[in-house]
Amino acid sequence: VFSFAPRPNRLKNNYVLYYSLIFKSYLKLKLNIYQSNMAIELYERIDRRIGDIIADIQCGRVGLPDLQRPFVWKDNKVRDLLDSMMSGFPIGYVMLWSAPENYENTSSIGVGVKKTFSRPSDLVIDGQQRLTSLLAAMTGDTVKGKDFKSRRIRISYNPLENRFEVWSQAYEKDTNWISDISTVFIADEEHNLSRYLRTLYKRINEGREKKEFDLLSEDEQDQIDDNIRNLLSLRDYMLPTLRIKVLADEEQVAEIFKRVNSGGQNLNENNFIETLLAVYDNEIHDKILQFCEDSRTPADHTSFNRIIELESSHLIRMVVGYGFRRARLSYAYKLLRGKDLETGIISNEQREANLNKFKNALDVVTDLNNWHSFLNLFGEAGYLKGQLLSSRYVVVFGYILYLIGKYDYKVPMQELRHIITLWIFMSTVTSYYSSSPESTVERLFADLRNIKDPQQYISYLKNEISTNLTDDFFKVTLPQNLNSSSAISPAWSAYLASLNVLGTQLLFSTTPASKYWLAGTHGTKSSIDKHHLFPKNYLAKIGIDHDRDRNQIANFTYLDYGTNIDISDDPPAEYIERYRRKLGEEDYIRTCEENALPDDWAHLNYFDFLEKRRKLMANIINKAYRKLKGDVAL
Repeated sequence: VFSFAPRPNRLKNNYVLYYSLIFKSYLKLKLNIYQSNMAIELYERIDRRIGDIIADIQCGRVGLPDLQRPFVWKDNKVRDLLDSMMSGFPIGYVMLWSAPENYENTSSIGVGVKKTFSRPSDLVIDGQQRLTSLLAAMTGDTVKGKDFKSRRIRISYNPLENRFEVWSQAYEKDTNWISDISTVFIADEEHNLSRYLRTLYKRINEGREKKEFDLLSEDEQDQIDDNIRNLLSLRDYMLPTLRIKVLADEEQVAEIFKRVNSGGQNLNENNFIETLLAVYDNEIHDKILQFCEDSRTPADHTSFNRIIELESSHLIRMVVGYGFRRARLSYAYKLLRGKDLETGIISNEQREANLNKFKNALDVVTDLNNWHSFLNLFGEAGYLKGQLLSSRYVVVFGYILYLIGKYDYKVPMQELRHIITLWIFMSTVTSYYSSSPESTVERLFADLRNIKDPQQYISYLKNEISTNLTDDFFKVTLPQNLNSSSAISPAWSAYLASLNVLGTQLLFSTTPASKYWLAGTHGTKSSIDKHHLFPKNYLAKIGIDHDRDRNQIANFTYLDYGTNIDISDDPPAEYIERYRRKLGEEDYIRTCEENALPDDWAHLNYFDFLEKRRKLMANIINKAYRKLKGDVAL
């Protein structure tokens, strides 16, 4: 690299040394610059034994937030998890977060009778359901089900066949089975495994004697011993574990969720927000969970309803939407971190201000007068049960608009109820929130910044409704949407809701359809049956055997139980004559018109019938919309 003029050797050597030192310094500087530009790793690999991490959860060193939340896994999934471990298969990884020291409320996260740590040093932020499953199955601890009721996860084990099954009375009574594997782990923890095995052998032999089978052989006892040891060795199963370092902030942790968890992102993001809520203010977290729990249980002074079973993410969205005019769930952890959404500056003072604002908004959202007053509007719009709603966003974002109208713009209650009822009807029939719901609502919030008074607010919502419910929508788009065999169709649900709005009597009946929807409101079983107007077996006989054709929305109606049984698989041309005579010609024509059945429908070509009925069903929905609007001429 270097060239030198002719010099004495000693001088030349000095130059070489000099330039060598410069070159080394250059390389060192280059390396330092390169290292400074390298990404700082926000995590470390700390693979853990299952037994160790469960022990840490029980003593409180590791916080497992899911112990305070509804456990959503089914027991057969827990069985499969244990079976995978026993087979030596991978079961995924666990992600921990070294919680900063200033997280004062982490002491409330996690439970355990052996809890000795005042606050966890690590929080489980991914793998919560797996760890909750293993903790409950191995220790016998209870979990909260989706209905918020405490329950046990009991997994049975056959020590001769080395096989897991979900507990049932059959396995409880079968002497070849250990009905609950937690008894094995507890016996080993209490150093009573030898006695446990003797009792197990005795029980198996007693069962064999009753059936006149041979008693356990020495080989079989050895096999049981080996399998029990294998069962207990599940505590030694190495679980790939990543720990996010304390230097990572909340947004970086949330971003790791998104990058690592494709497919389960929404659930994990919500779990992370709940964890932050428990960290920053456990009172808020408890209030959210309690309101969700009350929505599932009929009782006085609760949030129980027949429209939606609330989840924590719903309430968090409502609070962030109403309190901060933000639609994206990700804003929740930014707010909890203490970010000013206008300036982007993060501070402890802003965090306290955001928490106070969050609390005040939560008080409004969970006010039972507000909640039930809003939910009653679904009945006004014809949506008498939650099964008619294809999207929970209709409830979540509709409630936000209701609260904004009531408190921010002071819209008179009668006018507010009317416009929000129309909004509910519009947003359901058009699938308003189906595509990028958060972006849709962010646009609404941006537009509302220019709204100054109640009348402007009402005018804005009316304009948004009329923009979506145009003549072309009812004449072209809606009949196309009704050309479907989907079991969950907003267009079909809108048709049923429209029958309720219009007070239409059930087909071949003198009783309004709405009474059947309201019957048995506390249960999930409907009081009426969905029926094929052209029965499936009849269609098969005339050569129409594809379910896509036979299960068209336009081929369905609802009937009471008795009528449905009476019609059975009879051809329509046959059974309508019975009901024409029973009802009389005038009432028969009326019930057909009100239920969108074309003239002489039973004798039409099936596909012609479908096309004509779709247009009539769209007209029924349009008629209900105009009635809700208050149009005089219907």
